[in-house]
Amino acid sequence: MARPPSPDRLRRHWDRQSAGYDQKMGRAERLFGDTRTWVCRQATGQVLEVAVGTGLNLGLYPERVALTGMDLSPAMLDLARTRAAELGRAVDLRIGDAQRLEFDDASFDTVVCTFGLCAVPDDRGAVDEMVRVLRPGGLLLLADHVVSTSAWLRALQAMVELYSVRVENEHFRRRPIKHVQAAGLDIERHDRFAKGIVERLAARKPPGRAGRP
Repeated sequence: MARPPSPDRLRRHWDRQSAGYDQKMGRAERLFGDTRTWVCRQATGQVLEVAVGTGLNLGLYPERVALTGMDLSPAMLDLARTRAAELGRAVDLRIGDAQRLEFDDASFDTVVCTFGLCAVPDDRGAVDEMVRVLRPGGLLLLADHVVSTSAWLRALQAMVELYSVRVENEHFRRRPIKHVQAAGLDIERHDRFAKGIVERLAARKPPGRAGRP
């Protein structure tokens, strides 16, 4: 098994990708449908967005939430700051690694990650970190492209991964929901569409449980 890329290598990769990222994602939004809105409108209280990127979600959150965003790439965060200023949106943007979140246990009422876990080397570790920083009774909101329910599309995804994982650090056959269930969260809302390729969920951390899964 190949060694996962280091955070420094990933940071350089996403810094290079930052200028064209919005255009690239724009081509995928038709597949994603209303997913970003579906996720962001459920956020309440103190909100952390993991892998905030260029801030594509910033204009979709309710005005009353207090928003923190983190990303590995400084170049991505520069674009997110520009977007936040244009929107008049107050947001605390920080450099950070999704696999090792630099926040205390039980710090946030809502944790969000959209289309980011596909590019995190240790996606289960990242989900566990999101659960750790989520307050008891808090909501985890995830959306990503995942392994298809169609056999021929799964075969195509496997072929694409021969290149994408090695060169683009992007996985197409993951299922973050499995990590959420393993962490003991209660799935409250769940949707999967576009031949199973797009999956989104809202999961509640059990009341009275703090810290790691």
